[in-house]
Order: sequence, then C-alpha cells, then structure tokens
Amino acid sequence: MAHKNRISIDPVIRFGKPCVSGTRITVGEVLGFLGTGATESELLIEFPQLAHEDVLACLCFAAERERKLLALPAA
Repeated sequence: MAHKNRISIDPVIRFGKPCVSGTRITVGEVLGFLGTGATESELLIEFPQLAHEDVLACLCFAAERERKLLALPAA
C-alpha cells in the first residue's frame, strides 16, 4: 500500500486518471515509459519532478489494480 500517499485520483485532473500526487503525470505514462525499455534513470531525467518512490508507487498501484481485476468473478 506504499502508493496511497503518492498516487491520487481527481476527476478534474487528467479526467480522473490516477496521477502521481502533485503532478499531472499519470500512472499509465510512467508505466508506458518503462514499458518501452527506458530505465528508471531515464524516466527521472525526463520527468525531474518524480522521485524513485513515485515510480515504485506507480508499480504498486498497477499491481494492486491487476490483483483486483483478477479477483472479480467471471461473468
């Protein structure tokens, strides 16, 4: 639950997408950047307002959301 203080969802910021608190950088943007093969160091250079803990929070948030999706009963 490390992401609770670092990830926020506000309907007036980026249409309610989960963002790193205090920024308009979405969890999806962080994951997408890393998913292209970029390193965390490159990400932090590209987005200097982020910290290592923010990257970890994005990963934790995505993992928790994935676990919730898998826990839903089949229709």
